[in-house]
Amino acid sequence: MAKRKTAKGEDYGDFYENLAKLAEEKGIDIEILAEKIKFAIEKSLKSNLHIDEEKDKLSPFYDEAKENKVIVDIDIKNRKMDVSIMKEVIEVVDSLYEPEKEITLEEARAIDPSLQVGDMVRCPIDTKMFKRIAAKNAKDLIRQGFSNAERQKLSEIWGQYENEAVSATVSKIEPGTHHAILEINNNEVLLLKDDQIPNEVFKVGQVVKVYISGVSKEYKEGDKNQYLKVSRTDKWLIKRLFELECPEIYDGTVEIKAVSRAPGSRSKIAVWSNDPNVDAVGACIGPQKSRINAVTKEICGEKVDVVLYDENPEEFIKQALKPAEVVKVVITNPNPDKRACKVVVPDNQLSLAIGNKGQNAWLAAKLTGYKIDIKSESNVRPEDFEVVPLEVQPEEESEGPVSEGENTNSEQTSENAE
Repeated sequence: MAKRKTAKGEDYGDFYENLAKLAEEKGIDIEILAEKIKFAIEKSLKSNLHIDEEKDKLSPFYDEAKENKVIVDIDIKNRKMDVSIMKEVIEVVDSLYEPEKEITLEEARAIDPSLQVGDMVRCPIDTKMFKRIAAKNAKDLIRQGFSNAERQKLSEIWGQYENEAVSATVSKIEPGTHHAILEINNNEVLLLKDDQIPNEVFKVGQVVKVYISGVSKEYKEGDKNQYLKVSRTDKWLIKRLFELECPEIYDGTVEIKAVSRAPGSRSKIAVWSNDPNVDAVGACIGPQKSRINAVTKEICGEKVDVVLYDENPEEFIKQALKPAEVVKVVITNPNPDKRACKVVVPDNQLSLAIGNKGQNAWLAAKLTGYKIDIKSESNVRPEDFEVVPLEVQPEEESEGPVSEGENTNSEQTSENAE
């Protein structure tokens, strides 16, 4: 004998239990998830019932007091859901009758005997119709609402960690694009292929350090621009890794003044010690190169040059071009937006100073903020050292008169390095 089927009616027990489990799993307030569902159902029902409130407002007969609205109430605490629509009471059905917006006086008084023609009455939506509409159209909207809630939660959690490095677990590699899906604090975050170190190969379950270079701080309903941008190629990841490995940097004894990077190939960092008894470069390298080796291991063997920062731009440029030896540095253009210099090196050091495909010179230029023109000793000419005059700022932009001999290069270099 076949088992008799029983109508479930308005039993939403499983709905509330599943909602609670989802909220706990994602670490999102259950009330926020309920609001997302409410928004999705309202939008879906308005579409299916052909209710266009924005269009109605353009009508010359529009009455705000009689504005038609879909109303969805979700009571999480008492496990109740009410889906209704506001309808206008009319005398009788005529050729212009709109059942999604209107109800006859006879039907309305079955709900409330005191109602009159022109009144607005809240009419419950048939449960079966609601379930059919929700299943057909609201599913994607609800999923989108959950995604928005996750992005909002992610922004709240990680907003304080913007410009910091965090650990992430590789959970998936997308075939074709090779984008990686990372898990950070039980949230999935996309690491684009362009933000991965060149030739880096991830494995599912691998733990890597990523730099949070951007966190959206404002949340708007349906905004697709919510994001948590993470990177393995950002130059400031190098700084954060050294902070983790070097206690002297973490406590402020040693400062990283500037960083330049060619991801996957080579980086340079300029360091400065606030304690004359602490060797800034040695502190970063560590005993038996243990600290710098730990950093290079994390960034797939990328070489890191640690050089000493100097407030004197000529000396700083010499340091930045290491491991090449430098004979002379002349600042040929001291103007902040066009800073340039000429560097003289021994003939046998020219290739080393320039580096493979010009990389050493490029990294040194990025580190110091100066355009660097490197010359060998045998090719130097007197005109190479002509200096462009320092442009005088307009009086309204300057804080006071600048004497002809005043030199501001050190200050400008420091600001750029920071």
